[in-house]
Amino acid sequence: MGKIIVLGAGMVGSAIAIDLVKNHAVTLTDINAERLQKIAIKCPSLRIQTLDVCDRAKLEVALEPFDLVICAVPGFLGFETLMKIINARKNVVDISFFPENALDLVSLAEKNGVTAIVDCGVAPGMDNIILGYYNEKLKLTHFECLVGGLPIIKKWPFNYKAPFSPVDVIEEYTRPARYVENSHVVIREALTDIEYIEFDTIGTLESFNSDGLRSILFTMPHIPNMKEKTLRYPGHVNYVRALKESGFFSTEKIIVDGQEISPLSVTSRILFDEWKLGENEEEITVMRVTMTGENKEGEIETIVYDLLDQYCKQTQTSSMSRTTGYTAAAVANILLDGLFTEQGLFPPELIGKHESCFNYILNYLKERNIHYKKTSTLKLK
Repeated sequence: MGKIIVLGAGMVGSAIAIDLVKNHAVTLTDINAERLQKIAIKCPSLRIQTLDVCDRAKLEVALEPFDLVICAVPGFLGFETLMKIINARKNVVDISFFPENALDLVSLAEKNGVTAIVDCGVAPGMDNIILGYYNEKLKLTHFECLVGGLPIIKKWPFNYKAPFSPVDVIEEYTRPARYVENSHVVIREALTDIEYIEFDTIGTLESFNSDGLRSILFTMPHIPNMKEKTLRYPGHVNYVRALKESGFFSTEKIIVDGQEISPLSVTSRILFDEWKLGENEEEITVMRVTMTGENKEGEIETIVYDLLDQYCKQTQTSSMSRTTGYTAAAVANILLDGLFTEQGLFPPELIGKHESCFNYILNYLKERNIHYKKTSTLKLK
């Protein structure tokens, strides 16, 4: 049994804490005491502690007794918080998905003798783990990840609900998307190159450019074609692009009735209610990871992993919290059980390359009714 502290009691952080407390001593922290109290009622075996991660001195004191830290703070706090954790010489699993490049902290983690594993969610996260595993098995030429979280009940016009802040979603819609095509990094505008993809039991979804490759741009430069796209119900992109092209996502302040206002702030406030995922609202997570490469027999093999997960009524846990949080929980157990002992900072693809870690994570998720369905096709070279 390990002693674990979870920083951040949002939907994903609380799901991780509730899962890990079955086998470990877990303390869940957040700046919001009311939020912590609600989770404590749901799961009395959790210890709770009010904590502001921006207060370096209090954070260091809070971390001191623990074997492992789970960092589940909002993205805008993620990089600085992770740096503080590493400087406190604590092993850490991070799911804050900050915009900065985590690989900039590799030397700091090595210097402090800690293991930091970042981007431990569903995507980024499981897609990286799957890629890392098959990168050891095949001479890969293509990697593609299609992923999205969607509500069961569609509400016009957006047909979308977000398990996290609209600001973070809008940031995905405005940040240029980076791909690798023919061994060259290509930058495209987000929300472009719409394709319609068929999925069993769901039907047609639309995919569009988003900047999701993250660390694999740097760790897998030998793969000549890599792409990540976001999935939504058909029609979503047109409504979002109308807002974007009309200036609703602009951070440049305008004067309205004598007051300076950021259009993005107003849009985010309106969309917060429009996109807010209800506490017990049912939703699904859809992901398809496709890899093509030459196997050891000289055949061209295409491997596809499909995920369709939904809200769990029994535990009252959202699908996005399950698929993201339980991946992080699996990686936490890998560290505590000594299955991975290297020191430094590692994105998930460098964990998935180890067969024992790959199998452990898939089995851990399967035990929680999260199933990745694998198919494979072969053709002669």
